Amino acid sequence: MSEPSLPLVLAGPILRRITSQRLTIWLATTEPVEVALNLQPVGAEPSTIDNAAMMKNSHQLRAGEHLFFYLLDIPLASTLPTQVWINYDLQLTPKNQVTTSQGSSSEAKSSQGWQDWAGQLNYPEQNSPGFVIAPNVSHMLHGSCRKPHFDSGDGLVIADDALTQLIHQWQAQPSDIAVPQDWPSLLMQSGDQVYADDVATPMLVACHQLIQRLGIYDERFNGANVLDSCELHEQKQHYCQRADLLPGCEHTSTHTKKAVNALFRSVEKPVFTSDNADNHLISLAEVLAMYLLVWSPNPWQLVDIQMPSSLTSEQQQLFNQEQAVIRQFIAGLPQVQRVMAHLPCAMIFDDHDVTDDWNLTAGWELAAYGQAFSKRILGNAMIGYLLCQGWGNAPEHFSDEVMQQLGETLSAPGKDSHDAFIQQLIHFHQWHYQWPTTPALVVLDTRTHRWRSERNIHSPSGLMDWESLTDLQQTLLGKDAVILVSPAPIFGVKLIEVIQKVFTWCGQPLMIDAENWMAHPGAANTLLNMFRHSKTPQNFVILSGDVHYSFAYSIHLKDQQQSPHIWQITSSGIKNEFPGPLLEVLDRLNRWLYAPYSPLNWFTRRRRMRITPHKPSKGASGERLVNASGIGYVNLSDDGSPIKVQQWTTRGDKITFEIKEDEGRWE
Repeated sequence: MSEPSLPLVLAGPILRRITSQRLTIWLATTEPVEVALNLQPVGAEPSTIDNAAMMKNSHQLRAGEHLFFYLLDIPLASTLPTQVWINYDLQLTPKNQVTTSQGSSSEAKSSQGWQDWAGQLNYPEQNSPGFVIAPNVSHMLHGSCRKPHFDSGDGLVIADDALTQLIHQWQAQPSDIAVPQDWPSLLMQSGDQVYADDVATPMLVACHQLIQRLGIYDERFNGANVLDSCELHEQKQHYCQRADLLPGCEHTSTHTKKAVNALFRSVEKPVFTSDNADNHLISLAEVLAMYLLVWSPNPWQLVDIQMPSSLTSEQQQLFNQEQAVIRQFIAGLPQVQRVMAHLPCAMIFDDHDVTDDWNLTAGWELAAYGQAFSKRILGNAMIGYLLCQGWGNAPEHFSDEVMQQLGETLSAPGKDSHDAFIQQLIHFHQWHYQWPTTPALVVLDTRTHRWRSERNIHSPSGLMDWESLTDLQQTLLGKDAVILVSPAPIFGVKLIEVIQKVFTWCGQPLMIDAENWMAHPGAANTLLNMFRHSKTPQNFVILSGDVHYSFAYSIHLKDQQQSPHIWQITSSGIKNEFPGPLLEVLDRLNRWLYAPYSPLNWFTRRRRMRITPHKPSKGASGERLVNASGIGYVNLSDDGSPIKVQQWTTRGDKITFEIKEDEGRWE
């Protein structure tokens, strides 16, 4: 049977930062293309941006024989209207390479509109995809932790269902209404958009088939028991046993032994879960394939997953279970592609975008970055993040030199320049960013600015160091309101934080992912003092994920008459959950032990704050945590304070947190 033909578009378009003066779009194709953009705001004249204008500040990056990434940064000659629906059509013209007696030349084919390469990209009752520029954020969606093989629905599919309903309601209204009511200003994805360290075997098989089909370039390795990525993908895949790829620990350096433990050896975590890194992504090609497979249905047309013959009977059983879940995941990808083509997508990494426990302690960093192969593994994930997530948040943070190095690494991985680029990314400190919205969207990098413990390299590092927290304070000063995105909650479930601290005291922070803002005294005190500054914003909405459950807290400073209004709103995960029975116990115990007026609060760093957990609708007596995959929804008032906070679950519920002060009472 012949192989299916290659689709022109592999993934995208994904809307990134969108303003009246500039548009940022991400796209992956199988051929080099010329790009033009047609824009049609409702009630205004259409306009077209040709290829020359589109590519002036943009980047075409080649990563394989049939893999091209387009990072489109498009300055606009005339300002686009706000709060108006803007239809758009991305016109792609494949460039066919032709060889003649005079040499090679490019011959343009006919232009293809979105109907030709993404027939399901529009919503019903709409003639084309579209977006709304909404600088005043009144509605937004947010979430984190999207693991393809977790057995639940997909929160991004729920987001698409909601947008479909909003479009339907809009079409039923008078024609002079220029925008769907309650349309979200943006989609904030606050970490673990991909799981580089926790990969199902069917997904890894799909990655390898896609790599071969697209001809993603080969990468040579150093310090490993496999020569290059071609051997890794086709001959020595090491399904479910990737720890064996590093040299045997009994004959190798201390750095190699520590790197094995840091990256591959699953640490038993009896308090929570036992993560499995046996299929950890290794090559740059695997990372790129993973991004394509989690964001688009198109690459799945090119793979036919077959069970590897090397699996044990137990692994075969798990393979079948995971494959059934992944089939459901694939079925929702057309909706995922559509929602990301209609909402500006802000993103930031957490640990699983690179690896579990990424930069947790100074000791972890010394081990993981001290061996060539483990450093390459981490660096490849960081390159994938830069290409597929980081650039679109703030293109101006990445110089022409950085983008040139990125292009050279993608086109010729495995050279010395590849490792030099990884070294540069490890020390890159511009992953955080701010979007020009009202309230301002301020997104924190809590992974690469770590405040390392000065007493013990195995103690948890602070999530941000003193310099970055000082810069954050300067960013916040003078603002009336802010949406602050911290991948890990600033104000978390206190009982769980106490359990994490106990394990840290026992010298085992890695056993339970002891990552929270309060784990490091310097970072915790510096951050909490920021809320006390006289010029701090009066309305703080803190959005977080990471923990695999959802909650809403309000925070009041006890000793200040004019306390800022602070809300901690956590939505997690998009496709992941906490072990249910355990969370129920921890939730109720936390409510008893750390109620707002409990004396135990005096033994915490939050003793000068009153933290009120708010009840979710449909929650039982005493419950404050929601354990359900889905997507978070926040409705903000004009002053930046929340009016409505919901978790839209994949089970079909819209759970509302009762955020008024008297609704946070103990029952």
